Amino acid sequence: MSPVVQGIITIFVGVGGCVAYFYLSNIVLDKVIFPARGPNPGRNINRANMVRPWLFLFPAMFALGLYLAYPVVGSFIRSLYNRAGTEFIWFGNYIDLMAEPTFRQAVFNNFLWLLFVPAAATFFGLLAAQLTDRLSWGNIAKSLIFMPMAISFVGAALIWKFVYANNADIGLLNAIRDALGAERPIDVVQIPFWNNFFLMFILVWIQTGFAMVILSAALRGIPEETIEAAIIDGASPFQVFFRIKVPQIMGTIVVVWTTITILVLKVFDIVYTMTGGNFGTHILPSYMMSFMFRDDGRATAVAFVIMIIVTPVMVWNIIQARKEMR
Repeated sequence: MSPVVQGIITIFVGVGGCVAYFYLSNIVLDKVIFPARGPNPGRNINRANMVRPWLFLFPAMFALGLYLAYPVVGSFIRSLYNRAGTEFIWFGNYIDLMAEPTFRQAVFNNFLWLLFVPAAATFFGLLAAQLTDRLSWGNIAKSLIFMPMAISFVGAALIWKFVYANNADIGLLNAIRDALGAERPIDVVQIPFWNNFFLMFILVWIQTGFAMVILSAALRGIPEETIEAAIIDGASPFQVFFRIKVPQIMGTIVVVWTTITILVLKVFDIVYTMTGGNFGTHILPSYMMSFMFRDDGRATAVAFVIMIIVTPVMVWNIIQARKEMR
């Protein structure tokens, strides 16, 4: 069957199935379960109206349970088994992970990413949002800054792989060093510890545009009266920015920060493309990938550790987003 025909059939069945479900379920609810007749029809109508929201939510809740809750529970159970999945070893995989130097290195690197990337991306995004709003060609500048968001992580990593190449004829970084009189080229992705920051900068480069767009909208939403009052009182541009503007958009800054933090905890493409986790650059997702096809129990244990770390950040992000909506 042609892929086009398959796509059309899928759309027809999916949309038609949803329409049929909602239509038929409402008929069953109103005509069979709680019919609006008898001695007290108003009571049945109220009951039907109480059940109706759950009727509409059921497909989404079922899909979330099937594709989110069930895999989480299944992954946790799988992490309690040995490599072959034949012996229940309780928390043996987790104990082995804690004793693994590479795992500890990956956790340490993850915390480095968490400290540096959200802070740097949010700072540069806020700086770009403030400065571009003052330029006559600010929209062009914003487009250029936002452009890396359209590039996949693998594509961005390949671009920066050429920038970091240890060859003055190819690598931009070494070409600059060569122009300044450096004796020999260096491979920055092999420098212990500092190579992590060179990889982090790629994600900062990508996410600065995202932070800029969100924070620019927040800055434009600040009432002009507060800024004018501060200027009349003699506040300098720095004081207006840090004491008037930033406090009023602090909720948005926190949301941007936590959103990028969640992304950092899941990032894998950049490290895998640039170094494959070598030279001390492993983070938890890349470390998990190293076990994926040879030790399923250990890999699922690492995945569960990542989920435990991500969950509090996601909850915090949801709370802050709800505060912003009030």
